[in-house]
Amino acid sequence: MIISRKPLPRRTVLKGMGVTLALPFLEAMVPARATASALRTTPRPRLVAIEMVHGSAGATAIGLQKNLWSPADAGSAFDLSPSVLSVLDDYRQHLTIISNTDVRNAEAFTAEEIGGDHFRSAAVFLTQAHPRQTQGSDLRAGTSLDQLMAQQFGRETVIPSLQLCIENVDQAGGCFYGYSCAYTDSISWASPEQPLPMVRDPRLVFDQLFGVGATEAQRAARRRRDRSILDFVTAATARLQNTLGAADRERLSDYLDDVREVERRIQRVEAENQSGEPREIPDAPAGVPDSYEEHVKLMFDLQAIAFAADLTRVSAFKLSRDVSNRVFREAGVTTGFHIASHHQDREDRILEFAKINKYHVALLPYFLQKLKSTRDGDGDLLTNSLIIYGSPMGNSNVHNHKRCPLLLAGHADGKLKGNWHIKTPDGTPMANAMLSVLQMAGLEIEQFGDSTRAMELNPNVT
Repeated sequence: MIISRKPLPRRTVLKGMGVTLALPFLEAMVPARATASALRTTPRPRLVAIEMVHGSAGATAIGLQKNLWSPADAGSAFDLSPSVLSVLDDYRQHLTIISNTDVRNAEAFTAEEIGGDHFRSAAVFLTQAHPRQTQGSDLRAGTSLDQLMAQQFGRETVIPSLQLCIENVDQAGGCFYGYSCAYTDSISWASPEQPLPMVRDPRLVFDQLFGVGATEAQRAARRRRDRSILDFVTAATARLQNTLGAADRERLSDYLDDVREVERRIQRVEAENQSGEPREIPDAPAGVPDSYEEHVKLMFDLQAIAFAADLTRVSAFKLSRDVSNRVFREAGVTTGFHIASHHQDREDRILEFAKINKYHVALLPYFLQKLKSTRDGDGDLLTNSLIIYGSPMGNSNVHNHKRCPLLLAGHADGKLKGNWHIKTPDGTPMANAMLSVLQMAGLEIEQFGDSTRAMELNPNVT
């Protein structure tokens, strides 16, 4: 089949008052005179790097014995049922589990650094570099994995990368054990001296994605009128729909439905939080849900929409704050998170901590399904994305950084096979896996953090 019509530019947007709505990939964007096989051409793979603090119950002696984090068997015939990863069993074909890796650069190197593990860890996870101990402005860690990818691919998108979080990161000055709060307030570093701020409020993320060029006054006026951003691009949407084929009209309609649904949820949260009723998180912005699960899902949806419209291809997402004592009652646990992580190696408390780990991991299927159900070129976003989920801490009770939890999901544009558990030798740096991720994305890099060599992430079978 020869397509002879003039193609729709990939960067086509719908514009209205203070609204710039990017579009998902449509068949109409295939270059003129291209064959239908051009539809198989997809954008470069997307990256989502997710950090969860406080390690895992599986890094303890009891956790290893009971396989509380990773399965017992390496390879493809692993059994997830004993582990907290059992909630991902329906997605095992999309999983690459990497167990027994260490994050040595999060350890104390000097006597003065002892005790500061929580306040180093966030800066180490995606940089795999040892932070300089300082409470001043002379910060130093390393360029993070997500930012290396953003520097490679960010010029091709409107937003080079997103940096998101769930808990407050507005502390200033020094934290504890001689470390600046800047180390805990970011997991993304544009350079060894430049941490990037994270955004907690879904409203701010939404406005960033769809309010390019708008002033804050315009955005505020739109919110006061209780108008949807789609109301301001109705005419432009109708004109575009008239030029599209049936498949593209359906895809565009689904995308606009997703945008509107996320917008409605944010509006509902803001209305509830501004109603005068007592809040569980009284100091949080109006756009931040009191519900942890709702907050995480909103942020997942915003990332999925941003990827679908190719507004960005890179995001980093911190699911909690180091030393957070938030209570996750949905996990069946009433002990604060940080307190629960200091389980004193008691089996009953380790098993309780594992419930929190499982609750956190159980939020991932929502995101994976969202990506899987979103078309992208001739495939879907889960096939073309790579999700990293892990922690730079192992056994949080003793603040060590051995046997740290790490898993990959998605297929990195077909480069990662999935359904694979890699059990690494003792002492293997987590940086080895991250070096492989960077190389898989096409970066010409031979060293990352304290890596010793690239890790083989695919099964050695034909």
